Amino acid sequence: MNPIRIFIVDDHNVVRMGLHAMLRYETSIDVVGTAASGTEALGILQSRPIDVLLTDLRMPGMGGDELLAEVRKLQPHVEAVILTNYHSAEDVFRAIKAGAMGFILKTASMEEILDAVRSVHAGQRAIPPYIASKLAEKVAEQALSVREGEVLQLMARGYRNREIANKLFISENTVRNHVINVLKKLGTTNRTEGVALSIQKGLVRLDD
Repeated sequence: MNPIRIFIVDDHNVVRMGLHAMLRYETSIDVVGTAASGTEALGILQSRPIDVLLTDLRMPGMGGDELLAEVRKLQPHVEAVILTNYHSAEDVFRAIKAGAMGFILKTASMEEILDAVRSVHAGQRAIPPYIASKLAEKVAEQALSVREGEVLQLMARGYRNREIANKLFISENTVRNHVINVLKKLGTTNRTEGVALSIQKGLVRLDD
C-alpha cells in the first residue's frame, strides 16, 4: 500500500515540528509538508495532493474548520484529524460540520496519532470518548423541542406569531421566544432562511 500523505498545520512551531519528527520515520506515513497557518497551508495545497490534513482548530486568521472546508474544494477526498487541547463543544461541533472525522490531543502518543490517521483515511471516525460526550451534549442542545417543532411547522405554513399563538393556545410572547430559539438552533437569522433550511433538512412537512 502507498503511504498515507499527511500535511500538518499548527501555528505553534514546537507542536508542528514535534509531530513532523514523530511521523517522518513511520513507513506507512509520508509527511508531505507543514504550515504555520491556514492561509499558508491553503497556498501550498493548491498544487500538493494529500490524503489527511492534520490541523490545529484554533489559529490566528483561518481556523482549522475553515481550512478544511477550503481544502475540500481543491481536494474533495481529503480527510482531517483535528489537533486540540480541547476547546468548547461548539468548536468540536463546528469542525464536525466542516467534515472533520477525527480528533486527537496535542499530547497524544505516537500510537494514538497513527490510529487516528489510519482510521480517518479508511473513512472511519476517530473521536475520543470525552469529546464524543461533549459533542452529544451539543447535538442535544441543537435538537428542537416538541413545542419548537410545532412552531416551526406552522411557520413553514406561513402563519405569523399571533396566528401560531391562537392555534397552540399559548401567548404571542411565548411564540416569539420559541421562534428565536428555533432560528438560533437552525443557525439562521430570519424566518425565511429558517423555513427554507428546515424544508431542506426535512424538519417540516408541507404535504398534509
